[in-house]
Amino acid sequence: MTPPSLCTRLSERIGVGKAAVFCRLRRSRSRKNTACRDSYFPDQWAEIKACFSDLSKRIKPDLIFSHRPDDRHQDHRVISELTWCTFRDHLILEYEIPKYEGDLGNPNWYLPISKRYCGKKITTLLECFDSQLDKPWFDAELFRSLMRIRGIECNSRSRYAEAFYSRKATFGFLPSKN
Repeated sequence: MTPPSLCTRLSERIGVGKAAVFCRLRRSRSRKNTACRDSYFPDQWAEIKACFSDLSKRIKPDLIFSHRPDDRHQDHRVISELTWCTFRDHLILEYEIPKYEGDLGNPNWYLPISKRYCGKKITTLLECFDSQLDKPWFDAELFRSLMRIRGIECNSRSRYAEAFYSRKATFGFLPSKN
């Protein structure tokens, strides 16, 4: 079996909002196979940064979803840091990933979602992050529960919400140039 490419492995870490897109890309395009050792991203900094640099030349996103810098998984921290280094003039929303380390925090940006979207997100997570399926915590109940808790926190009428952390957001009420 061929190891997944570096960019394919990174796609699992770039953002939940992008998961379905990257999942489709993995199925539809062949990619250069470059080994990316899970849990060793700090040691592969230069190679991963090059992938981010290449990505920044190909896309100009309006919104980026990434990990939080205080995520306790070392690979996630690397991705967060490189996201901020690469995309300095973009809106970046940092998402949370429930895990054993217990590093959930207090998000400051909420998006109420429908019950239907909640189900769709869960299905997408389970399909696209198949590398996590062997983890006993990685299941639909956990993800639905977290979206339910975030729904309570923002008083969502549907009872469900996504939650993010925003360190920097710019509102375009005034022209950017004089």
